[in-house]
Amino acid sequence: MIDRVRVHVQAGKGGDGSLSFRREKYVPKGGPDGGDGGRGGNVIVEVDPSLNTLAHFRRKRYYRAERGGHGSGAKKHGANGADLVIRVPAGTVARHADGGEGEIIADLTVEKQRVVIAKGGHGGRGNVHFATSTNRAPRIAEKGEQGEELDLELDLKLVADVGITGLPNAGKSTLLRRISAARPKVAGYPFTTLEPVLGVVERGYATAVFADIPGLISGAHEGVGLGLEFLRHVERTRLLVHLLDGTRDSPPQDLAAVNEELRAYSEPLAGKRQIVTVNKVDLPEVRRRRDGIAKDLLQAGVKLHFISAATGEGVDELLDAVMEALSEEKVKVAEESIAPVPVTHLQPRRPRFVLTKKDGTFEVEGALAARLVERLTGDSRETKAEIRRRLVRMGVGAALKRAGARPGDRIRVAGLEMEWEG
Repeated sequence: MIDRVRVHVQAGKGGDGSLSFRREKYVPKGGPDGGDGGRGGNVIVEVDPSLNTLAHFRRKRYYRAERGGHGSGAKKHGANGADLVIRVPAGTVARHADGGEGEIIADLTVEKQRVVIAKGGHGGRGNVHFATSTNRAPRIAEKGEQGEELDLELDLKLVADVGITGLPNAGKSTLLRRISAARPKVAGYPFTTLEPVLGVVERGYATAVFADIPGLISGAHEGVGLGLEFLRHVERTRLLVHLLDGTRDSPPQDLAAVNEELRAYSEPLAGKRQIVTVNKVDLPEVRRRRDGIAKDLLQAGVKLHFISAATGEGVDELLDAVMEALSEEKVKVAEESIAPVPVTHLQPRRPRFVLTKKDGTFEVEGALAARLVERLTGDSRETKAEIRRRLVRMGVGAALKRAGARPGDRIRVAGLEMEWEG
């Protein structure tokens, strides 16, 4: 199963504003009539209930939304670019792919849930917006803004109520076949299950989704065997059925070994509620050792179930215990969610621009200043005057005065050089 992919997404660029003037026969008054550009399309990630893997990303890794249409004369607005919807299965975590454990953008667990991953760029304004009482025919229009672009990692973690955990060959797949319509592969060798398998279990009016997870061995939290793939999928379950192989020498040691791997990977994972179950009780050797196994585990404070996944012995009692535990977990979650604690995230205050002087030229650096130069078209005197006017509004004029700048000094903004007029 493909459950982790990296893709590159790019939102649509905004359309350019129009530089246009009204010229109609028999119409005495003209003037600017350039329309605005349309907004670029967003990139949206949406949960699709018909999907259960990320396999459809195998052949396509680059996603780009539609750009906005350009404005035109007669104050016509360009069309907005269409949004691009990327469909993923429930349980997908979207995060920035920054080479490490990237920042989580969205945790998609609910059907039809959707999140804007990359926002489209704003459309540029046409020259009709720049007309003033002293400039009746402005030859200025804005370019469309670039859409957001990022490398995105999609990580699928199964959404299941119950995870069946244990060492390889403990009988997890056999148990899932017994209690549901799922048909995972069953064989007499370890690691038969190479990917998680889901099965829906009905018990009276209650239903639950069980996940058969690949087996776990020592060192799994460091990637040994299929460990990391196993542990990632167990994270979302509300309850664990810990299946022990009754034919092994020491089921209590097996229980401790698996729990140690869970703890090494994640403390919250190790703290999940477990229903410990010894399998293969139908075999004579296990039946003879049943009292001894129960005594050892009960001394450790473990409430125990004995079953045979092959014959069905004890399975009904196990399912009753699981459904009861799930109902208790649901009540606990509901009580915890009654009064959520508000959390305030303080964002660091960043300067709007940075002013430095290099080789006699004053340099204005900052995202807002760069965006200003990028969006205004042309290298005309009128365009530079508009840039100066906006820089003054940003506070650059006052900063230049404090830095000792005089009329006629050269300033550079995002690669554009011009003369400061004070």
